[in-house]
Amino acid sequence: MIAACFLMVFMAGSGIAQSAKVNINTASVEELMQIKGIGKVYAERIVSYRESNGSFGSIEDLQNINGIGPKTIERIKDFVTVSEAGQDTAS
Repeated sequence: MIAACFLMVFMAGSGIAQSAKVNINTASVEELMQIKGIGKVYAERIVSYRESNGSFGSIEDLQNINGIGPKTIERIKDFVTVSEAGQDTAS
């Protein structure tokens, strides 16, 4: 019982252990930082890139950001979406 409670608390506080995906086209720096492996620097780069270049067309477009490559994309792909504001389409 104690182990189950510990596991629930650990999962809740370990970044994205969620059912809803983070929309990289609308998320704030703070929201992006909830994705395991995306810290403040990468989150700020994602927002800055989006503000300068417009919406991401796919998750793979994150590779245009310095320091984000195929391995990072593979790790986070189940936790992000690229839908436009107001849409629920996951990519």
